[in-house]
Amino acid sequence: MSLAAAVAAIMFAGIIAYTIFGGADFGSGLWDLTAGDAVRGSKLRTLIDHSIGPVWEANHIWLVFVLVYLWTGFPSAFAALCETLFIPLSLAGLGIVARGSAFAFRKLAPGVAQARFFGALFALSSVVTPFLFGAVVGAVASGRVPIDGSGDRWRSWIHVTSLVGGVLAVATTSFLAAVFLTREAQRGTDVELYLSCRRRALGAGIVTGVLSLVAVAPLHHDAPRLFRHLNGRGLPLMIV
Repeated sequence: MSLAAAVAAIMFAGIIAYTIFGGADFGSGLWDLTAGDAVRGSKLRTLIDHSIGPVWEANHIWLVFVLVYLWTGFPSAFAALCETLFIPLSLAGLGIVARGSAFAFRKLAPGVAQARFFGALFALSSVVTPFLFGAVVGAVASGRVPIDGSGDRWRSWIHVTSLVGGVLAVATTSFLAAVFLTREAQRGTDVELYLSCRRRALGAGIVTGVLSLVAVAPLHHDAPRLFRHLNGRGLPLMIV
């Protein structure tokens, strides 16, 4: 194995770790948003706070890990990504900051109105941020990020493939969050909350699976090279 392949493998492991653990944190924002009013959604929101409270910012270390390896191992690619995709990457960074701040300030809010504002900000940034990361992946996968960094600052990530990547990122993180919340609820004594989380996990899993299959079709015209690989060597992974 070459040095470049070894570095890429380490980066891939970091991406998987961030997707699973950081993704589960992001996905909890969608369930927080759809939990219901202050009365009906109180149990689920309490479970979310209890689940992600100890580790909610620590999981971003995997993102830093990947970026450092990308910067040191593939500096040209790092520069190209930052030059062409600095808009979605900057917005994603702001989303991470807004999400963390809102999560902390919601607990210290002096009134219901302020708590609702910070709760909405937490939920919104939890959905928008993974969508932007998915859009970045879509831009790279569709070949819209040239190595010289001369890609279009807007059209490189505002297209069908990036939209597909963003939607799949949100769906995947919501599924992961529901699975983690189901396991957390199982440890408690509230059977109704456990069953509710389980239904969310099953529903999110089905929706994510369907989306991942349906989303391949638009790639035929927007990203033909990616489409060919997904229907060639990547087909076993798509089926799984």
